[in-house]
Amino acid sequence: MAEKKGGLYGARAASGSPASSGAPVLQVLLVGGSPEASSPALIAQLAAEADRVVAVDRGLDRLMGACVEPDLFCGDCDTATPEAVAYLQRLVGEGRAAIETYDPHKDYTDLTLALEAVAARWPEAALTFTCFGGGRPDHLLAVLGTLMRCEQPAHLAEDGFAGRILRAGGVWEIAGRRGATFSFVALAPGTVVSEDGMEWELDHKPCELLGDLGVSNVVRAERARFTCHAGCAVAYVFA
Repeated sequence: MAEKKGGLYGARAASGSPASSGAPVLQVLLVGGSPEASSPALIAQLAAEADRVVAVDRGLDRLMGACVEPDLFCGDCDTATPEAVAYLQRLVGEGRAAIETYDPHKDYTDLTLALEAVAARWPEAALTFTCFGGGRPDHLLAVLGTLMRCEQPAHLAEDGFAGRILRAGGVWEIAGRRGATFSFVALAPGTVVSEDGMEWELDHKPCELLGDLGVSNVVRAERARFTCHAGCAVAYVFA
């Protein structure tokens, strides 16, 4: 297990910082550093909809590009640029952000450790993830595996799609997307799903792990529904 070290500059932000006080936190945005990043406009939009914003290492650079300040930084600073680190130092010095930094020689990814930090602070919040899905297939697979184990609701948002990680009992109500492409992939053995309001519908269908059964369906109803009855699946609606 990776050792969680103290703050990058000797201490974490003091209690009472934006990351530790205020109204109940219902939505947290986590911004990663994938090579194919979301647009600054989308990042700014998602941040405006969230109660808290978390930069995961190079995600700090993505937030800078969107003119958004993080409430919390989590990472080992191996991919954040020197300019972003200096920016973080200023925010921490002004009490406007909290930080958790990790030993670069750790066993787990920054995302796994960031999820621990978020769960400790805001255990009831739903989570939105952006800048985690493009440019590195190994990272993408690891992200999906990590989010499978996350107990909080997980939404995915990139410029070309919206997504959900659904575990047993999870339902995605899809409104106003008639004609959009819809796909899902089973992420666990024994996954069983239903699709309603689609071109091709399924009713409690057992799905092969990582199989292609759910790829490239079409939303046909104003209100469609995807249900995961057992196992775990990732589902996407494409723009």
